[in-house]
Amino acid sequence: MTTVERPTADATAGLRPVDRDLFRALLRRQATSVTVVTAVARATDPAHPGGIGAPLRAGFTATSFTSVSLDPPLVSFCLGVASSSWPVLARAEHVAVHLLAQGQRDAATIFATSGIDRFAAYPDWTPGPFGVPLLGGVLARLLCRVVHRVPAGDHTLVIAEPLALGDGGDGAPLVHHRGGYTTAAPA
Repeated sequence: MTTVERPTADATAGLRPVDRDLFRALLRRQATSVTVVTAVARATDPAHPGGIGAPLRAGFTATSFTSVSLDPPLVSFCLGVASSSWPVLARAEHVAVHLLAQGQRDAATIFATSGIDRFAAYPDWTPGPFGVPLLGGVLARLLCRVVHRVPAGDHTLVIAEPLALGDGGDGAPLVHHRGGYTTAAPA
């Protein structure tokens, strides 16, 4: 028989109801790796019914990247549905996830900035398979097929299957902590 201990008054003394600001402040304490997710989707051409226009690119900085499963290999990340990148990601069949190196704060900042052409501001990229933009100088990249989009509050959880990966070499990762960028120092 398993016995479950009830929490003591001391264990619950510091707990408070969750509100948006308190929740955000707590999450800032978690250090996370910084990734840039890129995607491409075909645009429709309004001049021709059923016509396909030029591809639309999107890229954004994400700190929500995680592995989901080894068999089959699956990864995930989240994106706010109010994001300017969401319309492309909502239709994209393939994405690339780039794990940024410690010297890539500029990439993280550019792909987190709203209202700019992120690919013009960050020229170190090339079109990859399926037309997905691939960033240079990263620690690693995964080319993935989107397999699920799960609504989750004001975000969507995207689950993707890695199809190919590229190792950019060994180095320290760029880390997001307390609202800023830092790196993981070797022990």
